[in-house]
Amino acid sequence: MLNSLSIIVPAWNEQSRLPETLRKIEDYLATGDWAFHEILVVDDGSSDGTAAVAEEFARTNASVRVLRNPGNRGKGYSVRHGMKEARGEWCLFTDADLSAPIDEFDKLRRAVEGGADVVIGSRALDRSLIGVHQPGIRETAGKFFNAVMRLVVGLDISDTQCGFKLFRAKVAKEVFPRQKLERFGFDVEVLFIAQRLGYRIAEVPVRWNHVDGSKVGMFSGLRAFTELAEIRVNSLRGRYR
Repeated sequence: MLNSLSIIVPAWNEQSRLPETLRKIEDYLATGDWAFHEILVVDDGSSDGTAAVAEEFARTNASVRVLRNPGNRGKGYSVRHGMKEARGEWCLFTDADLSAPIDEFDKLRRAVEGGADVVIGSRALDRSLIGVHQPGIRETAGKFFNAVMRLVVGLDISDTQCGFKLFRAKVAKEVFPRQKLERFGFDVEVLFIAQRLGYRIAEVPVRWNHVDGSKVGMFSGLRAFTELAEIRVNSLRGRYR
């Protein structure tokens, strides 16, 4: 059963949309019968008022905590930071734009009840659930990335990059300390580590909408391809043992 939950929100320059995101998450959590729940906002060295608006929200919401990275370290570092500090028995990380609506968590929860240790939201399993698509070139690049990922890393997963992933806390404590990548290739890496450790990964289709203001630029996207090779080399060198 899933009764204790930490939700990790990595945030970099998210001052404008973070308050509404936190309100939606709080409203969703209020509908459940939780033994414990919390929201961890991880500020990744933002240059705007991200940390300030998060702390203002936390002053009137006891379930919210604000963590700060030592400068801008990347989404992978932020998620690992949040996982380290999480107190729930299950840990979800979700993008600050809520491109996967928070109520899609119900689908992840059902997969937990089916015995999964890690549950990941997927845009690829049922593309009819995508309300607003990414620009064509980005969507094509994502499909190409997945094909290369399968060849290089060997994960049989349709969509590693959707920012909506749930980990059993005891699994997170095994996986994230082994994580080496700090930017956008980390999604593949943590799933690769979880699989190597023998944990059951379930992929479920979720509703998803592209939101303008993505933090993934062209250089970041290209770097994610090189990080696939890093994962392979790290594995061969035994760095995930």
